[in-house]
Amino acid sequence: MSNHSLKDINEWITNEFAKTVEMFGLTPSEARLFAILYLEGVPMTLDEMSEALGKSKTSMSTGIRTLLELNLVERVWKKGERKDFYRADENLYKKFMSAFIYKWVDAANRQRQSLEQIGFKLAQGNYSFSAEPEEIDELNNRLDDMIAFHQLLENAFLKIKPAASTPIDQKRNH
Repeated sequence: MSNHSLKDINEWITNEFAKTVEMFGLTPSEARLFAILYLEGVPMTLDEMSEALGKSKTSMSTGIRTLLELNLVERVWKKGERKDFYRADENLYKKFMSAFIYKWVDAANRQRQSLEQIGFKLAQGNYSFSAEPEEIDELNNRLDDMIAFHQLLENAFLKIKPAASTPIDQKRNH
């Protein structure tokens, strides 16, 4: 049996969970911050986060701001305390999926609109270039396919409805 301290195990869990969270587009620092908040399970101040991660308070403030914008953490107040406290949302699946479904839908929508605008300008003859009619037709067909692809992506993401709770949450509550 290996001889590890609880601190070593917590660090190991934090690192592995942060890798998963990074897949959702968070920076490594933001992912570690979220992992620490989730693992601790209690509201923490910027000073406590700074100490836990060995990073500056400014760095923690920047990371918390991003996590707040993504609705992954919330600011909480403790009676009699002047400092702000922050905690990770407990329903990981729903929060991450909701935040990033919105991000993906928005990105697919913006890209589709940009491609449509290019197609509109091409159709209006706003670009002058020499090409055979077949090449122009092929370009327009490819552009139409790309626009359709982005619309399909957007539609698929909109169909994903994160459940209010997951089997893990249901198991935890029983």
